[in-house]
Amino acid sequence: MNFKKAAAVCILLSLAVLFGEPFLCAQTPPAASDDVLLATMEKELHRGQSELAKQDPAPYFTSYNVTDGESLVVLSAQGGVLTSSHTHRRSADVSMRIGAPTLDNTHAQERSSGITTGQLPERDDPDAIARVLWQLTYAQYRKASQAFSNVKTKSAVRAKDEDDSADFSAEKPATYVEPPSPVAFPEQKAWEALARRYSASFRQFPQVEESLVFLYAEKTHSYLVSTEGTKIVTSDAIFRVMIEAETRADDGMQLMRVETFQFSDPAKVPSDAEVAASAKKMAGDLSALRAAPLAEPYNGPALLSGRAAAVFFHEVLGHRVEGHRQRGRDEGQTFTKKINEKILPDFLSVTDDPTLHSIAGTELSGFYRYDDEGVPAERVEVVKDGVLKNFLMGRLPVKNFSNSNGHGRGQAGLMPVGRQGNLIVTSSKTIPDAQLRTRFIEEIKKQGKPYGLYFEDIQGGFTLTSTELPQAFQVLPVMVWRVYADGRPDELVRGVDIVGTPLTVLTQIAATGDTTSVFNGICGAESGSVPVSAAAPAMLFSGMEVQKRKYGDTRPPILPPPPGATDEKGGAK
Repeated sequence: MNFKKAAAVCILLSLAVLFGEPFLCAQTPPAASDDVLLATMEKELHRGQSELAKQDPAPYFTSYNVTDGESLVVLSAQGGVLTSSHTHRRSADVSMRIGAPTLDNTHAQERSSGITTGQLPERDDPDAIARVLWQLTYAQYRKASQAFSNVKTKSAVRAKDEDDSADFSAEKPATYVEPPSPVAFPEQKAWEALARRYSASFRQFPQVEESLVFLYAEKTHSYLVSTEGTKIVTSDAIFRVMIEAETRADDGMQLMRVETFQFSDPAKVPSDAEVAASAKKMAGDLSALRAAPLAEPYNGPALLSGRAAAVFFHEVLGHRVEGHRQRGRDEGQTFTKKINEKILPDFLSVTDDPTLHSIAGTELSGFYRYDDEGVPAERVEVVKDGVLKNFLMGRLPVKNFSNSNGHGRGQAGLMPVGRQGNLIVTSSKTIPDAQLRTRFIEEIKKQGKPYGLYFEDIQGGFTLTSTELPQAFQVLPVMVWRVYADGRPDELVRGVDIVGTPLTVLTQIAATGDTTSVFNGICGAESGSVPVSAAAPAMLFSGMEVQKRKYGDTRPPILPPPPGATDEKGGAK
């Protein structure tokens, strides 16, 4: 989800996926030479380019981006299927720019004028496809030409922006065509049966007020052709399983746990036993959280697990080094003028590398070959030895960064902007994780605090980048422990959020562990929801601020749940 006024908001939920051979039905993809859709797109693009070149104003750039996708969604609870749908959809985005790269219809507040979206016929009927593309192209031309008129008027009366970079970067055209994914698609009935078994695992836990199992499969064949000469065809398949459980404390605080799995290989489907074990762990966590005391506002030493640190860096640093946030009067521009300045301790470096498919055997959600503007994905060194070096760029230039580095991303129907892919934090000065806890306790004692806070897991968060709002972030932990300096056992607490400002908190990192953890998620911001990953080691902060979380006053259910018959494995008898 996102905030208006350029507030980058990202709720990161780990993802999940997978299904083994017994659940799959084979499909035979068409040969590349028989790709009617691609041939029709190219033909209609060139016809439109030729005709619109006669207009005044004439577009200087047009592209067609089509996603031909098949998806299956099953939602289940307590051993029953709530919804199940299998769909095939072709969506088309027509992007057009009128004027010149230095100033065009997408300038400033008119950026959304650069795209029009619609649905294409599912069948490979060239005439039907061409006619819809023609309609979308003309609709986009009308929108773009009106927006360009507005841009010229506003530019004549408004004060000049500090960053007067162009509106579109020049990039080399790319050609890349791959066949549809050979991965077979799950059968709907088989997935429904799987969802029933998974969700029945929660029947044996009366303390869980609500639970859901979400199964998602998607195969997409994506096409991008442009008047620059770019022709890119990529194919992807992704499978996810997400299990969610909720309960409510006596004081009305809602408590949630989410566990997910994600794979591109359907043979790695989680077993019933794996899901049942996750359900048992989640139910135990929720019982402990219900009984846990409320946390108090705090400022002092904190230790983040690797998974929590990964989410933290995605929110606190990652969004603020996205290229489009470095220009415009509405953006706070936290790091815009800090290139070649130290923003992190010198033992930390940060890269964003969407070309990585996995780390230590864990698949990464943020992997892609080409971004949504047709630029090859690149590894970008964002911070080197604590010093800021680069931003994550799409084709919207900023001062001193005039070209894309393959990070222009967006969901269908929205203009791409510079976004994160696989954000990876590395440390040149690590200590074993066990010793990191010892250092943590030493820091607590050094500061004279009775305890520090250990953040075991974080579900997501958001960061604010608009000038109309405080330049702050809020990260949402779910498993937080008080670690006492006097040796008492760690104590689970609830109802606390991490808050602060980036320029302060990032300088408080004192040490890191030696094991990298990965978090896969979906990030929502101005250009929609895109899959992302973050990886980091555990981190010790000498200072971190937390605040009480707002919550409602709805009491837990008065009636106990109905009795359910389950076997010892949690399945229905």
